[in-house]
Amino acid sequence: MTRVFVSATDAVADIPDGASLAVGGFGLCGIPDALIAALADGTATDLEVVSNNCGTDGHGLGLLLEKKRIRRVTASYVGENREFARQYLDGELEVELSPQGTLAERLRAGGAGIPAFFTPAGVGTPVSEGGLPWRYASDGSVAVASPPKETREYRGRRYLLEESITTDYALVHASIGDTEGNLVFNLAARNFNPLAAMAGRVCIAQVETLVEPGVLDPGMVHLPGIFVDRVVCTGRQDKQIEKRTVASRQDAGAHRPRNGVHA
Repeated sequence: MTRVFVSATDAVADIPDGASLAVGGFGLCGIPDALIAALADGTATDLEVVSNNCGTDGHGLGLLLEKKRIRRVTASYVGENREFARQYLDGELEVELSPQGTLAERLRAGGAGIPAFFTPAGVGTPVSEGGLPWRYASDGSVAVASPPKETREYRGRRYLLEESITTDYALVHASIGDTEGNLVFNLAARNFNPLAAMAGRVCIAQVETLVEPGVLDPGMVHLPGIFVDRVVCTGRQDKQIEKRTVASRQDAGAHRPRNGVHA
């Protein structure tokens, strides 16, 4: 059976209500935007999403948030998404916040078949002691709080036990892929994409360029096709900037070199 799908819509068509998704990307860098948009155009709801963050207003996973199709999010931070923050604080969305490195390792461990691991990150904080608000009630009280986690001492240092993450599906973006599912990521867009791909039982990859088997040098491959079930070529990505910071014309002029020498 071929792994290549004609469109993003076809590739995500069987994702059902209540499915769990591992989604690659960091902010708006390397996000599987076409797959997310296709999912937002469909009807799947009550989704559980694991991603570094939840996109921004009007972009990425923010599209699913706006339509209230996400029930639960496991992420590292709320980011620049005001709707994410509003739904969380109003008790409409369950959110599990995890230290970024811990989240990355939970996904990697899930893909490697490791059920849990010990880490020093979060020891002595509510991450290990419990009580972090996962869901608020409508009156602002905490309806669901995080449970305490097991801690253990190794070589004189305390560690806490973190469970790995596996999901029903993974959505990822790659720069180049071949028809066997081997993927190459572009620079920083590599971020969470390989980890999310490994954690999903069914991995769907959108690629900007699709090539035939044998075109990619094996040394170039960042993620082997054994982790990828579906590939769809979505063309060149329209890359977004999450937070644009620029200097004023006056400030830029003040830093202009004079006679080749910086002031």
